[in-house]
Amino acid sequence: MAEFSWIARSPLEHALVVGACGARGTAAGVSLTEIRNFDLIQVMARRGKAAELAKAAETRFGVAAPGTPKAVRVADATLIWSGPDQFLVLCNGGKHAIEPLSQAFAQSGSLSDQSDARALISVSGEKARAILAKLSSLDLHPAAFPAGTAAATSVDHTSVNLWRGNDRPDGQAVFNLLVFATFAESLWHTMLDAAAEYGVDIRHSEELG
Repeated sequence: MAEFSWIARSPLEHALVVGACGARGTAAGVSLTEIRNFDLIQVMARRGKAAELAKAAETRFGVAAPGTPKAVRVADATLIWSGPDQFLVLCNGGKHAIEPLSQAFAQSGSLSDQSDARALISVSGEKARAILAKLSSLDLHPAAFPAGTAAATSVDHTSVNLWRGNDRPDGQAVFNLLVFATFAESLWHTMLDAAAEYGVDIRHSEELG
């Protein structure tokens, strides 16, 4: 008889092993961090309601929702473009979970709670661009993909929402990937393989970058 559990678990629970991986003897060139326990809400404009959705978003967050491939940070959330007239709200702490947002967008948007349907992986370090270049066709050069740029794209044939966050204190770029939970473990192993030659620092966190 199959056993079931209603306890939320990380999609990478069995794949992520905290510590060092890959090349040894030098400082890790890549940091791979799974971000856990976040709220993620997909917001889509109803037909003919795009302008009203944009106004409701500005009222709720104090900034316009991204209408182009961008990720916009506010004090307690990140708004990530995910397609025409739609965006993702990423936060933790429940302030922008499905129930409060349903009230804010009651007249203009359709919402879907994606919190348990996605895994969030942060990639940083001196060789972060190098490993992503192995797996993606995006031009991630700072001139083409500055901080705040987003894309709905694929990494190693896996659909992801990718955006560049704020740089680390040491100046290294930070890239964030949202991937569907069912593909997360496969993508994680692929990224580890791509990063192995540079040395990898593996961890998990509940802090959004």
